[in-house]
Amino acid sequence: MIKRISILGSTGSIGTSTLAVVERFPDRFSVVALAGGNNSALLESQIRKFKPAIAAIAGEPAAVELRKRCKDLPVRILSGVEGMIQVAAAEDADITVSSIVGTAGLVPTMAAIRAGKDIALANKEVLVTAGELVMAECRTRNVKLFPVDSEHSAIFQCLHSGERGDVRRLILTASGGPFRNHTKKDLAQVTLAQALKHPNWNMGRKITIDSATLMNKGLEVIEAHWLFGMGPDQISVLVHPQSIVHSLVEYQDGSVVAQLGMPDMKGPIAYALSYPDRLPDVSPGLDLASIATLTFQEPDRDLFPCLGFAYDALRAGGSMPAVLSAANEVAVRNFLEEKIGFLDIPRVLKATMDAHTPVSLKSVDEALKADLWARHEAERIIADCGLRIAD
Repeated sequence: MIKRISILGSTGSIGTSTLAVVERFPDRFSVVALAGGNNSALLESQIRKFKPAIAAIAGEPAAVELRKRCKDLPVRILSGVEGMIQVAAAEDADITVSSIVGTAGLVPTMAAIRAGKDIALANKEVLVTAGELVMAECRTRNVKLFPVDSEHSAIFQCLHSGERGDVRRLILTASGGPFRNHTKKDLAQVTLAQALKHPNWNMGRKITIDSATLMNKGLEVIEAHWLFGMGPDQISVLVHPQSIVHSLVEYQDGSVVAQLGMPDMKGPIAYALSYPDRLPDVSPGLDLASIATLTFQEPDRDLFPCLGFAYDALRAGGSMPAVLSAANEVAVRNFLEEKIGFLDIPRVLKATMDAHTPVSLKSVDEALKADLWARHEAERIIADCGLRIAD
């Protein structure tokens, strides 16, 4: 039976990798709906190749132009949030891949869940911003949520080795990014070009900066809490520069189960789409003899405080993770625009969190309200303090 797929974020790195998996296994998968960002040329090529019934793009002007270019095809082209929602909840879809970057993915992903679609989740911010609400909705709708992040996919696989009650802790691995051996003085001089050069992974710009600050790993800690029901004291992080061991699970008898593989997102994507089956030759084979050495070290939380902020936000609960995530999006965008420095990113996060008193979240609207407050506060902090925020 062919599984029918809807993809949110089809023009991004996860989206294009997902389509590569679909193309490789046409007897297993077909595409019924696509939603992209602003890359209309790439979205058009995807529409022509995979022939979805529905497609959506961020802006209406781009949608108007895309409709003209695709008038020879039987595709309905939509735009904006409403278009993303219709793609997410496409009637014919069996599973929705959620890979829109940032909190923008929350509303469409919730729409897919409410429509009863299983979810292949590659968007961290969905669970960081509204994890309790999302997981409750999944339970209510009997929706399966499959992790696509390599670390959470690894944990998902390792948890098959024992009973959930026998798990002592989850161990997320981090490459450490391009600056793991830097000093604070070095980090003060980091350029945008340097921060965008990840040593192991080919990812989008935002997640690449998050990897450099270790904020990516912090978001993954919060995500792991909601996916696997473990408290912050049961989730650890280890720096593993080779990015071969994607995560580990420690059981109460002292056994540790790890998932290994080359750093290639097509593996976790394929596993989420085909579970419980494993598809042949999705990722490059792993030759441990040629790699020879696997190393691990504790993360330097003084040098990379964003990781600690994530634990603080998780322990504070309520709206604080949403505030952390939103402030991070603002800070990273300003860094990408070269308006602030690399070390200003954690300063913006801390100042925004310090200004917030967490409240419980009873709806997606309340989560988005906290998100919006944090964005305004982070922008205010940046504007008030100028290009460089003082120590």
